[in-house]
Amino acid sequence: MNASEQYWYPMRITYGREEKVKAHLDQLHIENFLPMRYELILTPQGKKKRTLVPAIPNLLFVHSTQQILTELKMTRREFEPMRYMTNHLTDHWDERILRVPDAQMENFMRVASRQDDSVLFLQSNDYLHKEGRRVRIIDGDFAGVEGTIKRIKRNKHVVVQLEGIAAVAIAFVPASYLREIDDP
Repeated sequence: MNASEQYWYPMRITYGREEKVKAHLDQLHIENFLPMRYELILTPQGKKKRTLVPAIPNLLFVHSTQQILTELKMTRREFEPMRYMTNHLTDHWDERILRVPDAQMENFMRVASRQDDSVLFLQSNDYLHKEGRRVRIIDGDFAGVEGTIKRIKRNKHVVVQLEGIAAVAIAFVPASYLREIDDP
């Protein structure tokens, strides 16, 4: 891979500093994506408050070049918490750093950018290895999104997965909105 080409890089952010790192990237006009969701948080006064929090702890996606990201990590203190996600199963160092193709990332962002109950962020990998039919949603809010039908807690969902990185499921899609497609 060429270190001067732009890709989407999934980055691990240490110690829950995703929002701070995102703010610094935003200031530099570097495109990034931090999936967020609402969660009920108990306040010190004992009341529940609906708060927007990172949906996938310690994960931020950055659209940049490896060269720029490495330079930021090495020279700017505010980017020190960023760590490349790697695939340790490959022998070549250049191929170890995970990259997400633009089309896959756009598909994932269409679903993961929703901050309501229509999506579920998936933590467990137990069912992600199960086979499922590849589908494209042809109507509704998620028209154009591609994913795999998987059974989660006895219900069928369309799951959009970035292999080995993250997955999000659409809570409900009418069967008439789905068209089966061939595997990529």
